[in-house]
Amino acid sequence: MAVETKVMNCIMCPIGCELTVTLTDGVFSSVTGNTCPRGAVYAKDEVTAPKRMLTGTVACEGGLLPLLPVVSAAPLPKEKVPECAAFLRRVTVAAPVACKQVIVKNILGLGVDMVASRDMAKI
Repeated sequence: MAVETKVMNCIMCPIGCELTVTLTDGVFSSVTGNTCPRGAVYAKDEVTAPKRMLTGTVACEGGLLPLLPVVSAAPLPKEKVPECAAFLRRVTVAAPVACKQVIVKNILGLGVDMVASRDMAKI
């Protein structure tokens, strides 16, 4: 039986608890150091299936600005973030665009939409 520990800081709130995660044979077994249940959930997710929000821009034709900021509607698998960012570089939208409008539905089949993070008026 192989036991491994990882130390990390929780990012779920401003307290930033120092968490110690124990993996037994590569499987999450426990977490200590968290002052709330959210820290335990974060630690488990971070060592088993880390996720990240993605923010970026897409080209915007006919808008006040040439680029439209977008954000993922939910966290994406961390290992897919570079591939999603590369995909966004090939996306172009036409103004006008409303904040929270879906720009890319179900990016890369991951079940997460990319949405506009601001309005973009047409010129």
